[in-house]
Amino acid sequence: MPLEERINKDLIAAMKAKDEVVLRSIRAIKSAILLAKTDGSGDVIDEAREVQMLQKLLKSRQDSYDIYVKNNRPELAEKEMEEIRVIKRYLPAMLEGAELEAALRAIIAEVGASSPKDMGKVMGAANKQLAGKAEGRLISEMVKKLLGT
Repeated sequence: MPLEERINKDLIAAMKAKDEVVLRSIRAIKSAILLAKTDGSGDVIDEAREVQMLQKLLKSRQDSYDIYVKNNRPELAEKEMEEIRVIKRYLPAMLEGAELEAALRAIIAEVGASSPKDMGKVMGAANKQLAGKAEGRLISEMVKKLLGT
């Protein structure tokens, strides 16, 4: 089921349940979808673009959460964390640990990388293949470790 359909169904369910947290979060996602549809680019909103939008929303909430925690504003930080939890429901499971390492080893073998000098080649291929499946920071850290930097 496309993300937009899922969001619309969940929005109705949240309204019926009077769940303000889910409602607030889903409205933010719905707004991002609407903005993407009307941005004038004419691009089709495929699954990769949906994941990209959700990750952008998630990163924005995470940044706000970090700022609120740093400035000792727990009530605002909690709101952001609630929205993060809801947005994560719509993201595919992320690769971590052994799964990520196995995928990166395959990419390293595929591009023929053998030294830290090849990091750019590996990162380019990894970011293309693992887009939306793993966090960029984790990919970078793991590639550095595997290439011995």
